[in-house]
Amino acid sequence: MKPGRWTAHAETSLRDREIHRTEVARTLAAPDRRLTSRSGREILVRRYEDDVLRQPMVLCVVVEDRPEETVVVTVNKSSKLEKYLVGGAS
Repeated sequence: MKPGRWTAHAETSLRDREIHRTEVARTLAAPDRRLTSRSGREILVRRYEDDVLRQPMVLCVVVEDRPEETVVVTVNKSSKLEKYLVGGAS
């Protein structure tokens, strides 16, 4: 496994959006779905039960896969399960 690095934006998003780092690690290790953004970055998506909102959510982790490392660019959570897990628009 390649070393990972978090951007400052990803660290801020983690805190501001009340996302646990362990949930991001689980998404990186075993995403339910992989999407490609328009910029060519990979979006790893996984369904989880959000402790803060107490409801099913999807966690989206945007990464840049580089030869020497994997960079976590940003993280986001959404309640739009169908959009991200059932083939909706990416």
